[in-house]
Amino acid sequence: MRFDYQSHSYLPLRRETVAGLFLLLFPALLPCLFTPFTHASPSTFSEWNVPKPRHLSLLRSALDRESSNGEQSDLWAPLADQGWRPFLESVNSPSLPQKSEGYLQVFLDGGLNQQRMGICDAAAVAKILNATLVIPHLEVNPVWQDSSSFMDIFDVDHFINVLKDDVSIVKELPDEFSWSTREYYATAIRATRIKRAPVHASVNWYLEYVLPVLQSYGIAAISPFSHRLSFDNLPSEIQQLRCKVNFKALVFVPHIRALGDAIVHRLRYPPGENEAVSSNYLRETTDRYEKQKPQKFVVLHLRFDKDMAAHSACDFGGGKAEKLALAKYRQTIWGGRVLNSQFTDEELRSQGRCPLTPEEIGLLLAALGFDNSTRLYLASHKVYGGEARISTLRELFPLMENKKSLASSEERVRIKGKASLLAAVDYYVGMHSDIFVSASPGNMHNALVGHRTFENKKTIRPNMALLGQLFLNKNITWSEFCQAVAEGHQNRLGQLSGISIENPVVGIKLIADPVEYGPWSGTFEILHSRWQHYAVVLRLEEERTFCRQHSYGHCRT
Repeated sequence: MRFDYQSHSYLPLRRETVAGLFLLLFPALLPCLFTPFTHASPSTFSEWNVPKPRHLSLLRSALDRESSNGEQSDLWAPLADQGWRPFLESVNSPSLPQKSEGYLQVFLDGGLNQQRMGICDAAAVAKILNATLVIPHLEVNPVWQDSSSFMDIFDVDHFINVLKDDVSIVKELPDEFSWSTREYYATAIRATRIKRAPVHASVNWYLEYVLPVLQSYGIAAISPFSHRLSFDNLPSEIQQLRCKVNFKALVFVPHIRALGDAIVHRLRYPPGENEAVSSNYLRETTDRYEKQKPQKFVVLHLRFDKDMAAHSACDFGGGKAEKLALAKYRQTIWGGRVLNSQFTDEELRSQGRCPLTPEEIGLLLAALGFDNSTRLYLASHKVYGGEARISTLRELFPLMENKKSLASSEERVRIKGKASLLAAVDYYVGMHSDIFVSASPGNMHNALVGHRTFENKKTIRPNMALLGQLFLNKNITWSEFCQAVAEGHQNRLGQLSGISIENPVVGIKLIADPVEYGPWSGTFEILHSRWQHYAVVLRLEEERTFCRQHSYGHCRT
């Protein structure tokens, strides 16, 4: 009996011990549930606790706004001819020399659009050095983890053919230089590698430091190569070549264009409520909607991933868990060395340094006049906070679509999990939209703003400083907000207004973060931001005089 008593009294104690051990081990078994308290990885906890709308009064008014016939709105009217035209072909460019100085290799890091700029610079440097350009090597980005090559993204034959009179280009090195690989340069210091090319290096720098390597070894490899060519004081034919590469030579591979065309078609001619998207949808509906009026749509690049949110050092209303997670992420990725961290959230917002949240970009679009009948295509990677963070934007614009909603899994199989290819599809759709807008400046924003400016397409450039100050004002009414937004974006819809041509000398600059036009001085030149080339343009009223002065012989009348 005594033994039985001890046995029964021990069972509760043993259960309590097991339960205690389970509680101690549970975080180790399922760490994802506890990462907000310990790590900066994408936190399940913080996404479950998505903050409530931060601008509830404005949001309620926006949801109550009256619908209008968006098709008749001035917002959808295309930009008028502003008197600028592309000026890609150089009229006095020297012919391609018969003998090359050697092979030029470049290794490009960053995402798709940063690499796109690097490709433009690579062709320009090859031209400067009279080198044969090897199709650039695209590094695997540590954030996106995409190993897609140049040939996976761009039509390489088209690229070579368009530039055949400007730059000698080969797909790969000949056998005698086959040793010049990424792995070769990673193992030791090599005489043929240019490792310390300065940011925005001048023409003279390349002639002084890279040309001798080419002449000595027959090959030069530049790594890293991001932002390694100056925007200023370059010969006009080099600037024109940059633009020719960007806007004519760089064309996506056929399957990306085909998927992009299918998505654009489904935005123009949306299926009925009971029609499911299938892989042969485009073929099925081409005839059916031939006489139907195409609908207009906006492409919204919602740049709100965790990397962007953390680097901004702004407060997005997710509470302590979110602040701790983002702070830990900053420490892990950048060692805590983030410039914005020294400012308060109010200071950052008033200076326009905070990316717009899905809620805020939705309020901007609503204030500009877009109603809930607007078709919106969401071009983005992973949104920090997941679908719940986007819910407010979807509430404002219920006709919001993305790649997954418009293309079947079979159609997306070749781009699945490949960040560069996914971005390429979004870029393509963005170029074919009626209006493009981005939630914050960045490489994608700069690339599309420039390309659409080149083609004179309407593009909304949010006034980040103005919006930051408006959203800080918790007492602002909806009518006051709408008026301020309208006034602050009058000249931010793709116009090249406010630009004056003074002296007929080369030297036009475009400033980034946010992208602003001006000041201009010169007749034609390349428009660019800190990261992305824009357009070579020539003012029509200046063209005839400039042309006659330089005896080009084919001046327009």
